[in-house]
Amino acid sequence: MNISARTDYAIRALLTLASAQRAGSQPVSAESLAATQQLPKKFLEAILVDLKRGGLVNSRRGSAGGYSLAAPAEQITLGAVVRIVDGPLAEVRGVRPQNAEYVGDAEHLPVVWVALRASLRSVLDEVTLGAVLRGDMPAHVRALAQQPDAWRNR
Repeated sequence: MNISARTDYAIRALLTLASAQRAGSQPVSAESLAATQQLPKKFLEAILVDLKRGGLVNSRRGSAGGYSLAAPAEQITLGAVVRIVDGPLAEVRGVRPQNAEYVGDAEHLPVVWVALRASLRSVLDEVTLGAVLRGDMPAHVRALAQQPDAWRNR
């Protein structure tokens, strides 16, 4: 899986908003979000528009304006973020895995693609912004990250 810059930036900005939410502070400006996470401001502003349209952030205009989470950090999963900024978790040539059709020697390949999507869901739909902020991942996610070769390139 390739994690796009859009997804990475969106999650990093949302984590900053989650931290602000936890501290009970005011909305955070796009400028502050960009500076805090060292992100390109214009690119981040476009991502914030998508996150607002997707219902994950609220915005307020004015001198005390900025962005805030639209829900508690514990209710926003990483999977929801990915879907809003990049679309479905898994597609095969623009088609959902269960709809991919193959013939001959490749006829069983959709099972692999569906399993891959299920694997992504089991992590991304179970980890919330709050969990990442606390560093308290679900047990199955910690177990995957602790596998002997998890941190090595192949």
